[in-house]
Amino acid sequence: MHAPDVVARRLHGLRVVATPTALDHATWRPAGIVMRIAADEVFAIGSTEVEIADKHAIIEPESAFVGWWLTNEQFASVVQPRLEWVLPRARPALAQVRPAGRGDRVLVVASSGLAHEAGARLFGAGSGAVRG
Repeated sequence: MHAPDVVARRLHGLRVVATPTALDHATWRPAGIVMRIAADEVFAIGSTEVEIADKHAIIEPESAFVGWWLTNEQFASVVQPRLEWVLPRARPALAQVRPAGRGDRVLVVASSGLAHEAGARLFGAGSGAVRG
């Protein structure tokens, strides 16, 4: 399969730093994809509010990431062969290129500053253009 004609979309949401336990029990509105970046840090894609039991939590709007939605087949045939490490088998998973799954799709996430380079490496020239 050749590289899909994909465009990076800017991802908007909340970035939250809090205790791991508080993040484990947080309620996100609207519900979206919650990516655990570190034990004490989350990027909640699509969320604009959070209820969290940590009075010292840092909660900020986040839009410094972009993402490419791919089918599982596109990811397996185009992206996975370019990876230099083994992906986790269990899903959902967060790995170095930050693929986040949702049923029959995979979201590949990169920092906005690396969108052009990541897009070109994964999908070919011109795939790093960002929309939204």
